[in-house]
Amino acid sequence: MEGEESGFQRASGPSYFDLLSALHRSLAPDLYLEIGSRTGNSLALARGDFIAVDPTFNLKRLLTFPGRQGHLFQMTSDEFFASGFLESTGRKPGFAFLDGMHLFEFLLRDFMNAEARMGPGGVIALHDCCPYDAAMAARERGRTRAWTGDVWKLVPILQELRPDLSIEVFDAAPTGLVVIRNLDPESRILAAAAPELEASLRDVTIEGYGPARFYASFAWASAAEFIAGAPGE
Repeated sequence: MEGEESGFQRASGPSYFDLLSALHRSLAPDLYLEIGSRTGNSLALARGDFIAVDPTFNLKRLLTFPGRQGHLFQMTSDEFFASGFLESTGRKPGFAFLDGMHLFEFLLRDFMNAEARMGPGGVIALHDCCPYDAAMAARERGRTRAWTGDVWKLVPILQELRPDLSIEVFDAAPTGLVVIRNLDPESRILAAAAPELEASLRDVTIEGYGPARFYASFAWASAAEFIAGAPGE
């Protein structure tokens, strides 16, 4: 793991696409939910039925898929969850990948909405929660090539308010992958705290919070080890 004098760390393990692929092989979900599909690069890793949500699709990779059903919803994630589509099908995702709008309040809502609809033993993965410099973690995207926004805040939020969750932060390049298990679809703790969290954390920057403090709050899990232990193709 590469360290920086500023306190930032760079996830230097295998690509998050490789870890996502291993998660699909390991979990073999009956239904996969993806928020933020855009080009289809991550969606192409799905091995069964899927639901993909993005306000502006620009699919380049999704040529075929092995499942029986693939549903594309060209709308915001808030609109999708409000539509009641999942409830109407009677199906619950076994795996969800959340990579939507890179502002923490959006990811917080996506996590709450996804958790409430996950099936038993479901797993949720969050992308871009480990910025390696301050510019990429700003709420407004500047001229930086990579932009994670401030979704890093989900890590301390979940650590503090949801100790019941199993949270692993994998060193998947370039900005980590947070894998969350032991979900509780009945929990309303985050929903009750959301208004205060949005008000109190909106203006908190990664510099103000402290990169060293953030990275000291977890131990990196090895993406390479997980990939090596996952079932083969």
